[in-house]
Amino acid sequence: MAAPPAGRGGPAAWGRRRWLLLVLLLLLLLLLAARPARALVDGLYCGTRDCYEVLGVSRSAGKADIARAYRQLARRYHPDRYRPEPGDGGPGRTLRHAEEAFLLVATAYETLKDEETRKDYDYMLDHPEEYYSHYYHYYSRRLAPKVDVRVVILVTVCAISVFQYFSWWNSYNKAINYLATVPKYRIQATEIAKQQGLLKKAKEKGRSKKSKEETRDEEENIIKNIIKSKIDIKGGYQKPQIRDLLLFQIILAPFHLCSYGAWYCRWIYNFNIKGKEYGEEERLYIIRKSMKMSQSQFDSLEDHQKETFLKRELWIKENYEAYKQEQEEELKKKLANDPRWKRYRRWMKNEGPGRLTFVDD
Repeated sequence: MAAPPAGRGGPAAWGRRRWLLLVLLLLLLLLLAARPARALVDGLYCGTRDCYEVLGVSRSAGKADIARAYRQLARRYHPDRYRPEPGDGGPGRTLRHAEEAFLLVATAYETLKDEETRKDYDYMLDHPEEYYSHYYHYYSRRLAPKVDVRVVILVTVCAISVFQYFSWWNSYNKAINYLATVPKYRIQATEIAKQQGLLKKAKEKGRSKKSKEETRDEEENIIKNIIKSKIDIKGGYQKPQIRDLLLFQIILAPFHLCSYGAWYCRWIYNFNIKGKEYGEEERLYIIRKSMKMSQSQFDSLEDHQKETFLKRELWIKENYEAYKQEQEEELKKKLANDPRWKRYRRWMKNEGPGRLTFVDD
């Protein structure tokens, strides 16, 4: 601290002036930091105007009073109906000011008609010092989605499920139409229809009422229906089931999880702890997992293939590795004797990627 200047009251006077400067500085900081009890923030709600004063109501006014005041001011300041009154001053003197007043009245009504928004606004009036909290509440309500997210998810899942259902039915009908053209299945279905007398009935009805084309279409439908009832199509073209849709899979997910947990515990207890031998179902399950095939893919295999897997004991890891090696060697031999594969290898060697040629054709 510098020495007090000589001739100005001595050290005591300088000490008093120093404390006076500190007090004035503290008062100035308090004045700058303090906000009035009704301090309003520009950009939030009605800006620097009080929403209650804009509508001309008190803070204790009910919804009916707020709505009545809004309707009166809206009719008065609506741009299409506004006419300056003799004693009308302030923001209502011109059409532009009337538009601004109408927007301000609408903003005040939107703020006060909702209970939650009004509660946030009253809290801002009572606690103006919580500046950032007011911004958060204001913009969180304005930017929040108007529709419940759960409703959006439910509608989306239902739409996907409907699309799945019709798509699967289309694939299933295509598979039936194709099988109806395969001689093996068509002849079998025709024989069954003749044994049951279905084709005879269709021809008898066609003689009196229907044309040849209609009779032919009816016979075709009979054959397709027999194919549907006698053939179990699996895989991607199987008959659609309601339980396979996404909506029902989500609903049944807890049940499936509990079932899988109980099944896994039984598996550990029976085969890992007690050391029981695998049954046929368990052996096929281990083989399917080793082959990395889905349930539908494995079910589409012929029965004799599954019997071969069981005879070779492929649920044992060593046996499966030997079987896999045999399949790879067999595939290599088949490709080596395939003329198309030979042509492809010859092309890759002579004219494949990385080789520059000047052949015009």
